[in-house]
Amino acid sequence: MLNNFEQSMNEHGGNIYIAAEKLGLPESKIIDFSTSINPLRVPEKARDEIKKGLKNLSYYPDPDTRKLRKTIAQYHEIAHDTILCGNGSTELIYLIPRTLKPKKVLIPAPTFSEYERACKMTSYKLQVTSYKLRKENRFELTPEEFISSLVTRHSSLPFDMAFLCNPNNPTGRLLKKDDVLKIADASKKLKCYLVVDEAFIDFCPEESVIRYVQDNPYLIVLRSMTKFYALTGLRIGYGVFPSHIINKLKEFKEPWTVNTLAQKAAIAALGDNNYIGKTLKLIKSEKDFLENGFRRIDVEFFPSDANFYLLKIIPPHPPLTKGGRGDLWVKTRDGNRITLALRKQGILVRDCSNFKGLDSSYIRVAVKSRKDNTLLLKELSKLCTV
Repeated sequence: MLNNFEQSMNEHGGNIYIAAEKLGLPESKIIDFSTSINPLRVPEKARDEIKKGLKNLSYYPDPDTRKLRKTIAQYHEIAHDTILCGNGSTELIYLIPRTLKPKKVLIPAPTFSEYERACKMTSYKLQVTSYKLRKENRFELTPEEFISSLVTRHSSLPFDMAFLCNPNNPTGRLLKKDDVLKIADASKKLKCYLVVDEAFIDFCPEESVIRYVQDNPYLIVLRSMTKFYALTGLRIGYGVFPSHIINKLKEFKEPWTVNTLAQKAAIAALGDNNYIGKTLKLIKSEKDFLENGFRRIDVEFFPSDANFYLLKIIPPHPPLTKGGRGDLWVKTRDGNRITLALRKQGILVRDCSNFKGLDSSYIRVAVKSRKDNTLLLKELSKLCTV
């Protein structure tokens, strides 16, 4: 049973404040692998714009985020009037079911928990069905099986909405663009909205389907400025929506949710090509370093197309002898125990036991700087070797 501290740390990760308080450490001393944020931190151009924007804080922010939407439209070569910005993409995740009022929703498992939570927080009864991703298939989603699940009629109520996280969180698995479009085409025929959350797609931008929204009245694509651009504390994200629902979404959306500094920083970040290039080079290098390290200390990891890894800590076979060294090895290598042991060292990793479809043997770790990644591997090696 988790205590209140452990429960609060397991909800999403990234709560350096409560960790620092409980451990008696300054927040700057917490090394946070539980959230997958660019180790290069905020782009320099964005920092400059934030400083310039301070003089405008006595004014309300632009409620229509006009300059930001224009920048996003130019960046993706799409129409600006199909874009809606939010207080992080999470605001839009909650806005979509509240506005479109689906009756039956299909959601993969494991995946980002806010999809299901957003659906269950609607003011009416809504049925959520899980599409199980299997470990033996490396948690890869099979488009044909997913489409089959959409068309299967277990009841008289058809699916009218589905969510996809691509690359998926917490597994890191990427669905290729052609496969996403195959699902999107099937969803269109079924008149089922497909919400594709591309929060991590900046790490493999060629697989984005954001430009295809204009051709599909049932395709919705969400993007985040949190992961790749490290604008985490400013809360900025956006969605691209079919033109026939954009005005309806605006009716249900609260005003002024995107603050002035977030708008300015996002505009600057999208134009910082040097930062984008540096990020892709760094992440590739550090992923190679981490993967070699995981193999060296015999920790199972799943291939990832994002800036994080899902690790499985418990060995695949039970110990042959009871009460001996094998039992101690299994106990020491349990994901929850490792999470707590690392936390005592001021290192946060994501305990994945509250993801539907996972258990306490799974943890998720971000790709960070070489210094931090070296420390993580060193501490994992101590805990995974008895």
